[in-house]
Amino acid sequence: MNDLSESHSVTAAIPARRQPKKIRRRRPLSGLQIGLISLLMVAFMLAVWLVVTHLGLVKPLFLPKPETVLKAFSDAIDGRIDGAPLTEHVAMSLFRVVFAFLLAALIGIPVGLGMGISPAIRAMFDPFIEFYRPLPPLAYLPLVIIWFGIGETSKVLLIFLACFAPVALAARAGVLAASSDQINAARALGASRLQLLSFVILPAALPDILVGLRIGMGVGWTTLVAAEMVAASTGVGQMVLNASNFLRTDIVLMGIFVIGFFAVVFEFAMRWLEKKLVPWRGMA
Repeated sequence: MNDLSESHSVTAAIPARRQPKKIRRRRPLSGLQIGLISLLMVAFMLAVWLVVTHLGLVKPLFLPKPETVLKAFSDAIDGRIDGAPLTEHVAMSLFRVVFAFLLAALIGIPVGLGMGISPAIRAMFDPFIEFYRPLPPLAYLPLVIIWFGIGETSKVLLIFLACFAPVALAARAGVLAASSDQINAARALGASRLQLLSFVILPAALPDILVGLRIGMGVGWTTLVAAEMVAASTGVGQMVLNASNFLRTDIVLMGIFVIGFFAVVFEFAMRWLEKKLVPWRGMA
């Protein structure tokens, strides 16, 4: 009895093993909540801009008031800044960027797929792409002007070269997403090279290709100002450069907002396209 009572007292003295607390997983934010956070952040930055400029904490030369930028936008629409309405500047800039981007997609995607499939094609194109890809467009802008003149060809070519590298490299990387099991299974079923490319490799590479297109479009917009330095008479980038020469910061900010607006529109269009073409992305 004494042994039993002693053992009982010892076991009673040992604290019971605590059960691990269940970790509560936070629910992911909905699209509406994310949009609300973004709107609140934009409103906060606008409020800061209003307060800083109206209190005179920053000189108008460095940061003009929001109403001054709106006045510049109204003058640009009516063509009171440089004689051409804003719609004409926007139309020319959109033509240059979109045309160069489509050309980069039509050429860059097949080249990238070929580089991912064939080591010989990779050996042919990879040195040139990797050489010029890190170079800023302003570095080879003089050569483009000397070789192709100051017409639209040089402007479109400059944006094309900026878009081409990320599109081609993304397509090359996307080929690696197709597993060897998928390729071997398709070959065992008698798939030809064209069928293997169309139904196995291309669907597997599509998510990376779309990411490369999004990056390429963004790089194209950043190269727009450099491209329109080449004796352009119209274009949003040309309007911003002319305004900077006369220290018109309000026009510079207005042009930046216009370029940013269309860049955001294209970004959301590419995201929508990605959801439609690769709805399985991110579900693994």
